[in-house]
This record gives sequence, structure tokens and C-alpha cells, in this order.
Amino acid sequence: MTITEEHTTGREVNSARDLITPDEFAGVVATVQANNPDMEHDVAERITEEALKFVATAAGFPGEPLRLSRVVDEGWHALILHTGVYARLCRSLHRFIHHIPERPDATRHDPSALHRTMHRITDAGFAVDVTLWLPPTDETIPVAATCEHSEPPPAGCGADCSNTGPN
Repeated sequence: MTITEEHTTGREVNSARDLITPDEFAGVVATVQANNPDMEHDVAERITEEALKFVATAAGFPGEPLRLSRVVDEGWHALILHTGVYARLCRSLHRFIHHIPERPDATRHDPSALHRTMHRITDAGFAVDVTLWLPPTDETIPVAATCEHSEPPPAGCGADCSNTGPN
């Protein structure tokens, strides 16, 4: 995938890590690790990279019903906490991707949503680290995140209404 960033003339992106600067990436990884003190550094890096892939894919496929794994959502949480980095990233992708949390619920989990998201990430030109795209009940990789991403419910929909996918 090649993306030319708005704020940096002619900078081309060939991997998800290149969507932000190396210092910004290191900062987000540090946040993932701070939130998960027992996590290995390389796992925090992989989670951060998958979150970047997701955001880029969500921007490239607006309206698609995409959903993060709880593990990858941990990386997105860390990325969002770096507000300046996240704002620049979204500007460079020409779309702000909102995060509306909802608690994981095994009865509501749709395995096809994770598969569909992974396929779209591949369509966007990225390789998927499938070991991080686990169902909400799988705690193979423990993370602090206790939510999954969902799109805001449609206008007039009550709090119990669920709808998945990025804006």
C-alpha cells in the first residue's frame, strides 16, 4: 500500500509503521507496554502495527462493517491517547476514524466480522498478524483493553442497539 501524506510532501508509506514516525511509533508502543506491564516489547510492537493497519483500512473502506479484536483494540487505545499523532494520522488518511467502545460479549460476537476485517486489511495491501485477531473470550494474549470497537448506533437507536464498523 502506498499512501502520500498530506502534511509531508511526497512521503510515501509502504508499511503500517511508516504511517507515523519512528519516534511516534515507539511512543505508542511504550503506552501499550505501560498499560500491560508484563507484555514483551515485540508483542506491543505487533499490536501497535496491527492497530495502524486497522485505522488505515477503516479509512480506505468507509462504511464497511469492520471490527477489531480486543488485542488489537489495545493498540488503538494507545494510539488514540497520542492525540496529536492520531489526528495527523487520520488527516493523512483523509478520514477521522472514531472509536466507540462496547464491552465484549461472547453472545454478540460474530467471528465473520474479524475474518472480514482481516480480509479488508489484506485488500488494503497489508499482511495480517492473525495471532492477534482473537475472539473476545480468548485470553492467550492478555491485554488491559476490555472493549471492542463498534460504530456509533444509528440515529434514534437506543443504548442496547449494536452496529459494527468504522465511520
